Amino acid sequence: MFKRSSLALLLFMLFFSTVFAQQPGEKSYHDESVMPEGKIGERIQSLIDTFNSGDAIRIERFIQEECTGRFKNMPLENHLGAFQGMYRQTGGLDFHSIRTYDPPRTAETIVILKDRNFGSWRAFTLRFNRDQDFLVMSFGFNDARTPSNVTESTLTEEEFIQEVKTLVHKLGEKDAFSGTVLVAKQKEILFSYVAGDASKRYHIPNNIETKFNLGSMNKMFTSVTIMQLVEQGKLALDDTLDKFVDESWLPKETTSQITIRHLLTHTSGLGSYFNRVYARSSRQLFRKLDDYKSLIEVEKLAFTPGERFQYSNTGMFLLGVVIEKVTGDDYFDYIRKVIYEPAGMINSDCYDMDHPVENLAIGYSPDPDNKWGWQNNYYKHVIKGGPAGGGFSTVGDLYRFALALLSETYVSKDSLNEMWKDHIAANYGFGFAVVENSNGKVVGHGGGFDGINSNLDIFLDSGYVVAVMSNVDMGASPLARVIAARLARIDN
Repeated sequence: MFKRSSLALLLFMLFFSTVFAQQPGEKSYHDESVMPEGKIGERIQSLIDTFNSGDAIRIERFIQEECTGRFKNMPLENHLGAFQGMYRQTGGLDFHSIRTYDPPRTAETIVILKDRNFGSWRAFTLRFNRDQDFLVMSFGFNDARTPSNVTESTLTEEEFIQEVKTLVHKLGEKDAFSGTVLVAKQKEILFSYVAGDASKRYHIPNNIETKFNLGSMNKMFTSVTIMQLVEQGKLALDDTLDKFVDESWLPKETTSQITIRHLLTHTSGLGSYFNRVYARSSRQLFRKLDDYKSLIEVEKLAFTPGERFQYSNTGMFLLGVVIEKVTGDDYFDYIRKVIYEPAGMINSDCYDMDHPVENLAIGYSPDPDNKWGWQNNYYKHVIKGGPAGGGFSTVGDLYRFALALLSETYVSKDSLNEMWKDHIAANYGFGFAVVENSNGKVVGHGGGFDGINSNLDIFLDSGYVVAVMSNVDMGASPLARVIAARLARIDN
Protein backbone atom coordinates (compact mmCIF):
# COMPACT_ATOMS: atom_id res chain seq x y z
CA MET A 1 0.00 0.00 0.00
CA PHE A 2 2.13 2.80 -1.29
CA LYS A 3 1.32 6.11 -2.86
CA ARG A 4 3.49 7.49 -5.62
CA SER A 5 6.41 8.80 -3.57
CA SER A 6 6.59 5.70 -1.35
CA LEU A 7 6.39 3.34 -4.32
CA ALA A 8 9.04 5.32 -6.11
CA LEU A 9 11.37 5.19 -3.16
CA LEU A 10 10.83 1.44 -2.88
CA LEU A 11 11.69 0.94 -6.55
CA PHE A 12 14.72 3.17 -6.17
CA MET A 13 16.00 0.95 -3.37
CA LEU A 14 15.38 -2.39 -5.12
CA PHE A 15 18.75 -2.47 -6.82
CA PHE A 16 21.05 -1.50 -3.96
CA SER A 17 23.78 -3.47 -2.24
CA THR A 18 24.03 -2.72 1.46
CA VAL A 19 27.08 -0.57 2.05
CA PHE A 20 26.32 0.35 5.63
CA ALA A 21 26.59 -3.19 6.94
CA GLN A 22 29.64 -5.35 6.43
CA GLN A 23 28.96 -8.25 4.09
CA PRO A 24 29.94 -11.86 4.94
CA GLY A 25 33.65 -12.47 4.39
CA GLU A 26 34.41 -8.78 3.90
CA LYS A 27 37.56 -7.76 5.77
CA SER A 28 38.00 -4.07 5.08
CA TYR A 29 37.20 -1.14 2.83
CA HIS A 30 39.23 1.73 1.42
CA ASP A 31 38.11 5.14 0.14
CA GLU A 32 39.89 7.16 -2.55
CA SER A 33 38.68 10.74 -2.94
CA VAL A 34 39.29 10.92 -6.69
CA MET A 35 36.53 10.75 -9.29
CA PRO A 36 37.16 7.94 -11.84
CA GLU A 37 38.39 9.08 -15.24
CA GLY A 38 36.52 8.52 -18.48
CA LYS A 39 32.91 7.59 -19.07
CA ILE A 40 32.31 6.07 -15.61
CA GLY A 41 33.34 9.33 -13.95
CA GLU A 42 31.12 11.27 -16.34
CA ARG A 43 28.14 9.05 -15.51
CA ILE A 44 28.71 9.42 -11.77
CA GLN A 45 28.98 13.20 -11.98
CA SER A 46 25.89 13.36 -14.19
CA LEU A 47 23.90 11.30 -11.67
CA ILE A 48 24.98 13.54 -8.79
CA ASP A 49 24.17 16.69 -10.74
CA THR A 50 20.78 15.28 -11.77
CA PHE A 51 20.00 14.26 -8.19
CA ASN A 52 20.94 17.71 -6.88
CA SER A 53 18.89 19.54 -9.48
CA GLY A 54 15.56 18.07 -8.38
CA ASP A 55 14.42 19.04 -11.89
CA ALA A 56 11.86 16.76 -13.58
CA ILE A 57 13.12 17.44 -17.11
CA ARG A 58 16.70 16.72 -16.15
CA ILE A 59 15.73 13.51 -14.33
CA GLU A 60 13.82 12.31 -17.38
CA ARG A 61 16.79 13.07 -19.63
CA PHE A 62 19.16 11.12 -17.38
CA ILE A 63 16.86 8.09 -17.35
CA GLN A 64 16.32 8.14 -21.10
CA GLU A 65 19.87 8.90 -22.21
CA GLU A 66 22.15 7.46 -19.53
CA CYS A 67 20.37 4.33 -18.30
CA THR A 68 19.54 0.94 -19.77
CA GLY A 69 16.08 -0.33 -20.64
CA ARG A 70 15.08 -1.63 -17.21
CA PHE A 71 14.87 1.97 -16.00
CA LYS A 72 13.33 3.37 -19.17
CA ASN A 73 10.51 0.84 -18.89
CA MET A 74 9.49 2.05 -15.42
CA PRO A 75 6.90 4.84 -15.22
CA LEU A 76 8.63 8.21 -15.17
CA GLU A 77 6.66 9.30 -12.10
CA ASN A 78 8.41 6.58 -10.08
CA HIS A 79 11.80 8.06 -10.90
CA LEU A 80 10.62 11.60 -10.20
CA GLY A 81 9.22 10.61 -6.82
CA ALA A 82 12.44 8.83 -5.86
CA PHE A 83 14.86 11.55 -6.97
CA GLN A 84 12.81 14.46 -5.66
CA GLY A 85 11.92 12.74 -2.39
CA MET A 86 15.51 11.88 -1.57
CA TYR A 87 16.72 15.31 -2.67
CA ARG A 88 14.27 16.93 -0.26
CA GLN A 89 15.47 14.68 2.55
CA THR A 90 19.19 15.20 1.98
CA GLY A 91 19.26 18.78 0.67
CA GLY A 92 21.69 17.54 -1.98
CA LEU A 93 24.79 15.33 -2.06
CA ASP A 94 28.49 16.07 -2.55
CA PHE A 95 31.00 13.56 -3.92
CA HIS A 96 33.56 12.32 -1.42
CA SER A 97 35.17 9.11 -2.64
CA ILE A 98 35.02 5.77 -4.42
CA ARG A 99 34.95 2.83 -2.04
CA THR A 100 36.69 -0.49 -2.68
CA TYR A 101 36.52 -3.64 -0.59
CA ASP A 102 38.61 -6.62 0.40
CA PRO A 103 37.65 -9.00 -1.11
CA PRO A 104 36.58 -6.76 -4.02
CA ARG A 105 33.05 -6.26 -5.30
CA THR A 106 33.92 -6.40 -8.97
CA ALA A 107 30.45 -5.84 -10.41
CA GLU A 108 29.66 -2.66 -8.48
CA THR A 109 30.94 0.87 -8.15
CA ILE A 110 30.33 2.36 -4.70
CA VAL A 111 30.23 6.16 -4.63
CA ILE A 112 30.46 7.75 -1.17
CA LEU A 113 28.70 11.10 -0.76
CA LYS A 114 28.04 13.60 2.00
CA ASP A 115 24.48 14.62 2.78
CA ARG A 116 24.09 18.41 2.95
CA ASN A 117 21.20 18.46 5.42
CA PHE A 118 22.46 15.98 7.99
CA GLY A 119 26.18 15.87 7.26
CA SER A 120 25.89 12.08 7.17
CA TRP A 121 27.54 9.62 4.80
CA ARG A 122 25.50 8.18 1.93
CA ALA A 123 26.27 5.96 -1.03
CA PHE A 124 25.22 5.30 -4.59
CA THR A 125 25.72 1.68 -5.59
CA LEU A 126 26.05 1.55 -9.39
CA ARG A 127 26.37 -1.10 -12.06
CA PHE A 128 27.40 -0.09 -15.56
CA ASN A 129 26.86 -1.89 -18.86
CA ARG A 130 30.37 -1.92 -20.29
CA ASP A 131 29.05 -3.10 -23.67
CA GLN A 132 26.68 -0.14 -23.98
CA ASP A 133 28.87 2.91 -23.45
CA PHE A 134 28.80 2.38 -19.67
CA LEU A 135 25.08 3.10 -19.38
CA VAL A 136 23.74 2.72 -15.84
CA MET A 137 22.21 -0.75 -15.39
CA SER A 138 21.16 -0.33 -11.76
CA PHE A 139 21.61 2.18 -8.97
CA GLY A 140 20.53 2.49 -5.39
CA PHE A 141 20.84 4.87 -2.48
CA ASN A 142 21.76 3.93 1.04
CA ASP A 143 23.51 4.96 4.25
CA ALA A 144 27.27 4.39 4.35
CA ARG A 145 29.89 3.83 7.00
CA THR A 146 32.36 6.63 7.71
CA PRO A 147 35.01 6.80 4.95
CA SER A 148 38.32 5.16 5.78
CA ASN A 149 40.18 8.40 5.03
CA VAL A 150 38.09 10.46 7.49
CA THR A 151 38.92 10.66 11.18
CA GLU A 152 36.06 11.83 13.36
CA SER A 153 37.04 13.38 16.67
CA THR A 154 35.60 12.28 19.98
CA LEU A 155 33.00 14.45 21.71
CA THR A 156 32.19 15.33 25.27
CA GLU A 157 28.54 14.98 26.22
CA GLU A 158 28.24 18.79 26.21
CA GLU A 159 29.72 18.97 22.69
CA PHE A 160 27.36 16.21 21.55
CA ILE A 161 24.33 18.11 22.85
CA GLN A 162 25.48 21.33 21.15
CA GLU A 163 26.03 19.53 17.83
CA VAL A 164 22.55 18.01 17.97
CA LYS A 165 21.01 21.37 18.87
CA THR A 166 22.78 23.05 15.97
CA LEU A 167 21.75 20.31 13.54
CA VAL A 168 18.05 20.20 14.40
CA HIS A 169 17.82 23.99 14.49
CA LYS A 170 19.30 24.11 10.97
CA LEU A 171 16.86 21.43 9.79
CA GLY A 172 13.96 23.31 11.30
CA GLU A 173 15.03 26.59 9.70
CA LYS A 174 15.27 24.87 6.30
CA ASP A 175 11.86 23.19 6.78
CA ALA A 176 13.73 19.89 6.46
CA PHE A 177 12.30 18.51 9.70
CA SER A 178 8.76 18.56 11.07
CA GLY A 179 8.32 16.89 14.44
CA THR A 180 9.82 16.50 17.88
CA VAL A 181 13.13 15.22 19.28
CA LEU A 182 14.05 14.14 22.80
CA VAL A 183 17.48 13.00 23.99
CA ALA A 184 17.89 11.73 27.54
CA LYS A 185 20.41 9.89 29.66
CA GLN A 186 18.83 7.62 32.23
CA LYS A 187 16.44 9.86 34.23
CA GLU A 188 17.71 13.21 32.87
CA ILE A 189 16.36 14.85 29.71
CA LEU A 190 19.35 16.45 27.99
CA PHE A 191 17.65 18.07 25.03
CA SER A 192 14.28 18.43 23.30
CA TYR A 193 13.28 20.27 20.15
CA VAL A 194 10.16 21.01 18.12
CA ALA A 195 9.75 22.09 14.49
CA GLY A 196 7.12 22.26 11.77
CA ASP A 197 3.33 22.28 11.64
CA ALA A 198 0.92 19.76 13.11
CA SER A 199 -1.63 21.06 10.61
CA LYS A 200 -0.52 22.68 7.38
CA ARG A 201 -4.12 23.50 6.59
CA TYR A 202 -4.54 25.70 9.67
CA HIS A 203 -0.84 26.53 10.22
CA ILE A 204 -0.84 25.11 13.75
CA PRO A 205 2.72 24.44 14.92
CA ASN A 206 3.86 21.25 16.60
CA ASN A 207 4.72 21.42 20.30
CA ILE A 208 6.53 19.03 22.63
CA GLU A 209 3.23 17.40 23.65
CA THR A 210 1.96 16.94 20.08
CA LYS A 211 0.83 13.38 19.39
CA PHE A 212 2.48 11.75 16.35
CA ASN A 213 1.61 8.52 14.64
CA LEU A 214 3.77 5.62 15.79
CA GLY A 215 3.56 3.53 12.64
CA SER A 216 4.87 0.07 13.58
CA MET A 217 6.09 1.10 17.02
CA ASN A 218 2.90 -0.29 18.60
CA LYS A 219 4.52 -3.69 18.08
CA MET A 220 6.66 -3.01 21.15
CA PHE A 221 3.55 -2.50 23.32
CA THR A 222 1.93 -5.67 22.00
CA SER A 223 5.07 -7.73 22.53
CA VAL A 224 5.66 -6.51 26.10
CA THR A 225 2.04 -7.39 26.92
CA ILE A 226 2.50 -10.90 25.53
CA MET A 227 5.59 -11.36 27.73
CA GLN A 228 3.58 -10.22 30.76
CA LEU A 229 1.05 -12.96 30.02
CA VAL A 230 3.87 -15.48 29.62
CA GLU A 231 5.24 -14.49 33.04
CA GLN A 232 1.75 -14.90 34.49
CA GLY A 233 1.55 -18.43 33.09
CA LYS A 234 -1.44 -17.59 30.90
CA LEU A 235 0.32 -18.64 27.70
CA ALA A 236 3.65 -20.05 26.56
CA LEU A 237 5.99 -18.96 23.78
CA ASP A 238 5.63 -22.34 22.09
CA ASP A 239 1.84 -22.43 22.25
CA THR A 240 0.39 -22.71 18.76
CA LEU A 241 -1.91 -20.03 17.41
CA ASP A 242 -4.88 -22.40 16.95
CA LYS A 243 -5.20 -22.47 20.75
CA PHE A 244 -6.35 -18.83 20.66
CA VAL A 245 -7.59 -18.09 17.13
CA ASP A 246 -10.51 -19.89 15.49
CA GLU A 247 -11.05 -20.64 11.81
CA SER A 248 -12.95 -17.41 11.20
CA TRP A 249 -9.45 -15.89 11.09
CA LEU A 250 -7.35 -18.55 9.40
CA PRO A 251 -7.63 -22.31 8.75
CA LYS A 252 -6.48 -24.56 11.59
CA GLU A 253 -4.07 -26.13 9.09
CA THR A 254 -2.26 -22.77 9.13
CA THR A 255 -2.61 -21.70 12.76
CA SER A 256 -1.55 -25.09 14.12
CA GLN A 257 1.91 -24.54 12.58
CA ILE A 258 2.47 -21.06 14.02
CA THR A 259 3.67 -20.44 17.56
CA ILE A 260 3.61 -17.30 19.70
CA ARG A 261 7.39 -17.24 19.30
CA HIS A 262 7.03 -17.21 15.49
CA LEU A 263 4.70 -14.22 15.69
CA LEU A 264 7.01 -12.27 18.00
CA THR A 265 10.04 -12.84 15.77
CA HIS A 266 8.34 -12.36 12.37
CA THR A 267 9.07 -15.94 11.36
CA SER A 268 5.46 -17.08 10.99
CA GLY A 269 5.35 -16.95 7.19
CA LEU A 270 2.40 -14.54 7.31
CA GLY A 271 2.46 -11.23 5.45
CA SER A 272 0.60 -7.92 5.78
CA TYR A 273 -3.09 -7.09 5.95
CA PHE A 274 -2.35 -3.89 4.01
CA ASN A 275 -3.42 -5.78 0.90
CA ARG A 276 -5.70 -5.24 -2.08
CA VAL A 277 -8.80 -5.90 -0.02
CA TYR A 278 -7.76 -3.14 2.37
CA ALA A 279 -6.87 -0.76 -0.48
CA ARG A 280 -10.34 -1.17 -1.98
CA SER A 281 -12.25 -0.92 1.30
CA SER A 282 -13.59 1.97 3.35
CA ARG A 283 -11.38 2.80 6.33
CA GLN A 284 -14.60 3.02 8.36
CA LEU A 285 -14.83 -0.77 8.30
CA PHE A 286 -11.78 -1.35 10.50
CA ARG A 287 -11.89 -0.28 14.15
CA LYS A 288 -12.13 -3.34 16.42
CA LEU A 289 -9.80 -6.29 15.92
CA ASP A 290 -12.58 -8.55 14.66
CA ASP A 291 -13.19 -6.08 11.83
CA TYR A 292 -9.90 -7.20 10.24
CA LYS A 293 -10.98 -10.80 9.60
CA SER A 294 -11.80 -10.09 5.96
CA LEU A 295 -8.23 -8.86 5.41
CA ILE A 296 -6.48 -11.68 7.24
CA GLU A 297 -8.58 -14.70 6.18
CA VAL A 298 -7.10 -14.50 2.66
CA GLU A 299 -3.51 -14.90 3.93
CA LYS A 300 -1.36 -17.84 2.81
CA LEU A 301 1.91 -18.91 4.36
CA ALA A 302 4.92 -17.76 2.36
CA PHE A 303 7.10 -20.45 3.96
CA THR A 304 7.06 -23.02 6.73
CA PRO A 305 6.88 -21.19 10.08
CA GLY A 306 10.28 -20.80 11.71
CA GLU A 307 12.14 -21.19 8.42
CA ARG A 308 13.19 -17.55 8.01
CA PHE A 309 12.46 -13.90 8.83
CA GLN A 310 9.73 -11.98 7.00
CA TYR A 311 8.40 -8.81 8.61
CA SER A 312 4.71 -9.37 9.21
CA ASN A 313 2.03 -6.90 10.22
CA THR A 314 -0.51 -9.72 10.19
CA GLY A 315 1.53 -11.80 12.61
CA MET A 316 1.84 -9.00 15.14
CA PHE A 317 -1.84 -8.12 14.74
CA LEU A 318 -2.80 -11.69 15.62
CA LEU A 319 -0.87 -11.33 18.89
CA GLY A 320 -3.46 -8.67 19.72
CA VAL A 321 -6.19 -11.22 19.07
CA VAL A 322 -4.35 -13.61 21.41
CA ILE A 323 -4.30 -10.90 24.12
CA GLU A 324 -8.07 -10.44 23.81
CA LYS A 325 -8.67 -14.20 23.99
CA VAL A 326 -6.42 -14.76 27.02
CA THR A 327 -7.52 -11.72 29.05
CA GLY A 328 -11.16 -11.47 28.00
CA ASP A 329 -10.65 -7.71 27.61
CA ASP A 330 -10.79 -5.41 24.63
CA TYR A 331 -7.23 -5.06 23.27
CA PHE A 332 -7.22 -1.27 23.46
CA ASP A 333 -8.53 -1.16 27.04
CA TYR A 334 -6.01 -3.76 28.16
CA ILE A 335 -3.01 -1.94 26.62
CA ARG A 336 -4.06 1.26 28.35
CA LYS A 337 -4.19 -0.62 31.67
CA VAL A 338 -0.91 -2.54 31.46
CA ILE A 339 1.33 -0.34 29.24
CA TYR A 340 0.25 3.30 29.22
CA GLU A 341 -0.99 3.78 32.77
CA PRO A 342 1.94 2.18 34.67
CA ALA A 343 4.42 4.41 32.80
CA GLY A 344 2.32 7.58 32.97
CA MET A 345 1.87 7.71 29.18
CA ILE A 346 -1.10 10.07 29.25
CA ASN A 347 -0.74 11.12 25.59
CA SER A 348 -0.62 7.67 24.02
CA ASP A 349 -3.46 5.62 22.54
CA CYS A 350 -4.98 4.26 19.35
CA TYR A 351 -7.28 7.17 18.58
CA ASP A 352 -10.23 7.12 16.19
CA MET A 353 -9.10 9.47 13.45
CA ASP A 354 -12.62 10.75 12.81
CA HIS A 355 -12.78 12.04 16.41
CA PRO A 356 -11.49 15.55 17.29
CA VAL A 357 -8.44 14.43 19.28
CA GLU A 358 -6.60 17.47 20.61
CA ASN A 359 -3.00 18.30 19.72
CA LEU A 360 -2.63 15.51 17.16
CA ALA A 361 -0.37 15.91 14.13
CA ILE A 362 -1.66 15.18 10.64
CA GLY A 363 0.72 13.25 8.39
CA TYR A 364 1.99 14.75 5.11
CA SER A 365 3.86 13.54 2.04
CA PRO A 366 5.54 15.82 -0.51
CA ASP A 367 3.38 16.17 -3.62
CA PRO A 368 4.78 18.34 -6.42
CA ASP A 369 1.60 17.77 -8.46
CA ASN A 370 -0.52 20.20 -6.44
CA LYS A 371 0.03 23.88 -5.75
CA TRP A 372 0.37 23.35 -1.99
CA GLY A 373 3.21 20.86 -2.44
CA TRP A 374 1.82 18.38 0.09
CA GLN A 375 -0.76 15.63 0.42
CA ASN A 376 -2.17 14.53 3.78
CA ASN A 377 -2.62 10.87 4.69
CA TYR A 378 -6.27 11.00 5.82
CA TYR A 379 -7.38 8.44 3.25
CA LYS A 380 -4.26 6.29 3.22
CA HIS A 381 -3.86 5.02 6.75
CA VAL A 382 -6.11 3.14 9.17
CA ILE A 383 -8.88 5.00 10.92
CA LYS A 384 -7.66 3.49 14.18
CA GLY A 385 -4.35 1.85 14.99
CA GLY A 386 -3.93 -1.54 16.60
CA PRO A 387 -1.54 -4.30 17.70
CA ALA A 388 0.74 -3.94 14.67
CA GLY A 389 0.86 -0.15 14.50
CA GLY A 390 -0.95 3.08 13.83
CA GLY A 391 -1.37 4.42 17.35
CA PHE A 392 -0.16 7.80 18.60
CA SER A 393 2.29 8.97 21.23
CA THR A 394 4.71 11.77 22.12
CA VAL A 395 8.48 11.82 22.56
CA GLY A 396 7.90 12.31 26.27
CA ASP A 397 5.68 9.24 26.51
CA LEU A 398 8.15 7.14 24.54
CA TYR A 399 10.82 8.19 27.02
CA ARG A 400 8.52 7.15 29.89
CA PHE A 401 7.99 3.81 28.16
CA ALA A 402 11.75 3.31 27.91
CA LEU A 403 12.21 4.11 31.61
CA ALA A 404 9.45 1.67 32.54
CA LEU A 405 11.16 -1.05 30.53
CA LEU A 406 14.56 -0.41 32.06
CA SER A 407 13.17 -0.29 35.61
CA GLU A 408 11.45 -3.67 35.04
CA THR A 409 8.03 -2.10 35.63
CA TYR A 410 6.47 -4.25 32.92
CA VAL A 411 8.40 -7.51 32.95
CA SER A 412 11.42 -9.06 34.65
CA LYS A 413 15.05 -8.73 33.63
CA ASP A 414 14.99 -12.29 32.31
CA SER A 415 12.06 -11.49 30.04
CA LEU A 416 13.75 -8.31 28.81
CA ASN A 417 16.87 -10.31 27.99
CA GLU A 418 14.74 -12.74 26.00
CA MET A 419 12.95 -9.93 24.17
CA TRP A 420 16.22 -8.12 23.43
CA LYS A 421 18.04 -11.10 21.97
CA ASP A 422 18.59 -11.36 18.22
CA HIS A 423 16.87 -14.73 17.85
CA ILE A 424 17.15 -15.14 14.10
CA ALA A 425 20.20 -13.15 12.97
CA ALA A 426 17.93 -10.46 11.54
CA ASN A 427 18.58 -7.73 14.14
CA TYR A 428 15.20 -8.50 15.66
CA GLY A 429 14.10 -9.91 18.99
CA PHE A 430 10.53 -10.13 20.30
CA GLY A 431 8.83 -7.04 18.88
CA PHE A 432 12.01 -4.98 19.18
CA ALA A 433 14.82 -4.21 16.79
CA VAL A 434 18.11 -5.38 18.34
CA VAL A 435 21.41 -4.00 17.03
CA GLU A 436 24.97 -4.22 18.32
CA ASN A 437 27.37 -1.62 16.92
CA SER A 438 29.77 1.10 18.02
CA ASN A 439 27.12 2.27 20.50
CA GLY A 440 26.98 -1.15 22.12
CA LYS A 441 23.58 -2.82 22.28
CA VAL A 442 20.65 -0.73 21.05
CA VAL A 443 16.99 -1.77 21.17
CA GLY A 444 13.81 -0.06 20.06
CA HIS A 445 11.63 0.22 16.99
CA GLY A 446 10.80 2.52 14.13
CA GLY A 447 7.61 3.15 12.23
CA GLY A 448 6.80 4.53 8.82
CA PHE A 449 3.98 4.98 6.33
CA ASP A 450 2.77 7.79 4.11
CA GLY A 451 3.20 10.94 6.21
CA ILE A 452 4.48 8.97 9.22
CA ASN A 453 7.97 8.33 10.58
CA SER A 454 8.96 7.82 14.20
CA ASN A 455 11.78 6.07 16.03
CA LEU A 456 12.81 5.06 19.55
CA ASP A 457 16.37 3.97 20.37
CA ILE A 458 17.34 2.73 23.84
CA PHE A 459 21.13 2.53 24.25
CA LEU A 460 21.48 -0.19 26.86
CA ASP A 461 25.20 0.18 27.52
CA SER A 462 25.40 3.96 27.83
CA GLY A 463 21.95 4.73 29.24
CA TYR A 464 20.90 7.16 26.50
CA VAL A 465 17.36 7.25 25.10
CA VAL A 466 16.57 9.00 21.81
CA ALA A 467 13.00 9.51 20.55
CA VAL A 468 12.29 11.22 17.23
CA MET A 469 8.78 11.65 15.81
CA SER A 470 7.73 13.27 12.55
CA ASN A 471 4.59 13.89 10.53
CA VAL A 472 6.41 13.81 7.18
CA ASP A 473 7.62 10.88 5.07
CA MET A 474 11.04 9.66 6.29
CA GLY A 475 11.19 12.65 8.63
CA ALA A 476 12.57 10.89 11.72
CA SER A 477 14.84 8.03 10.64
CA PRO A 478 17.68 10.08 9.10
CA LEU A 479 17.88 12.33 12.16
CA ALA A 480 17.79 9.35 14.54
CA ARG A 481 20.68 7.74 12.66
CA VAL A 482 22.78 10.92 12.79
CA ILE A 483 22.15 11.33 16.52
CA ALA A 484 23.18 7.70 17.06
CA ALA A 485 26.38 8.26 15.06
CA ARG A 486 27.28 11.27 17.19
CA LEU A 487 26.51 9.38 20.37
CA ALA A 488 29.07 6.78 19.32
CA ARG A 489 31.73 9.51 19.35
CA ILE A 490 31.20 10.49 22.99
CA ASP A 491 34.31 9.79 25.01
CA ASN A 492 33.12 8.32 28.27
